[in-house]
Amino acid sequence: MLKHFLSLDTLTPREFTELLAVALYLKRRRAQGITEHALAGKTLAMVFEKPSLRTRLSFEQAMSELGGKSIYIRGEEIGLGKREPIQDVARVLSRYVQGIMARVYKHESIAGLAQYGSVPVVNGLCDRYHPCQALGDFLTIREHLGTTSGLKIVFVGDGNNVARSLANATVLGGSEFVLACPAGYGWSDADRVRYKGQPVSEVADVQQAVAGAHVLYTDVWTSMGQEAEQAKRIHDFQGYQINTTLINQARPDARIMHCLPAHRDEEITNDAVEHPRSIIFDQAENRLHAQKAVLRLLMANDAEQVITAARV
Repeated sequence: MLKHFLSLDTLTPREFTELLAVALYLKRRRAQGITEHALAGKTLAMVFEKPSLRTRLSFEQAMSELGGKSIYIRGEEIGLGKREPIQDVARVLSRYVQGIMARVYKHESIAGLAQYGSVPVVNGLCDRYHPCQALGDFLTIREHLGTTSGLKIVFVGDGNNVARSLANATVLGGSEFVLACPAGYGWSDADRVRYKGQPVSEVADVQQAVAGAHVLYTDVWTSMGQEAEQAKRIHDFQGYQINTTLINQARPDARIMHCLPAHRDEEITNDAVEHPRSIIFDQAENRLHAQKAVLRLLMANDAEQVITAARV
């Protein structure tokens, strides 16, 4: 059973498959109008050092649809590691609520909340990982392509937190991951060690990368906290845009994905966002269903039962 959801690194392929199955099960029940009460009487504290549209709304709605409540806490109200030590924040929150979701700048903050707290902790985003995004992405891929295995997933952009978690999910799902990026924007040495021997590669030639791709994925070239590098990044990433030309070099049934928010006509053209094979807004919706599965397995008392029900 899951204790925390900090990254996909610690999941087994079976656990990953079970999470997707539970997400699909809960999504079907929602479509059937079935009300969930598994988290009745439970509260999720949501700590936001970084702003968000999808993360905040999807977690709030997820808790509501599971019968629980959520509390939104701005990062400056706590001052993780500054106004108060992380170990103190973790212990205090654990006395008030039954789960913590945090969207933070540093992975060490998430790790500290899990280390010192006594309730489940979910990583809503950090500088190293974005596991909730990757889980929702693969829920979407499974729905549209019918499988998570035997696919070629190409991420056009830098080796950031989204790419890292997507690569982890790709390996767990039994597929191949390719990072297409200019020199200097790829994997760190630690990542290269982590992915050694796995179907994960990094290439500079974007046309070579997308040949035979089932999925073309991108993210903004300049993430939050990198604003000072924006002009340089826009220059360096010329030629790494998902557009009609690049889409036509992939498989004729290739899907187009973006974690949002998008800078239209920068890393992805408006035409690509609105392409008939774009599944970008299905991704956004599936954040809700994927996170409901995570919360249900972490915070409810019926994990075994819901996993069994999802297998049927």
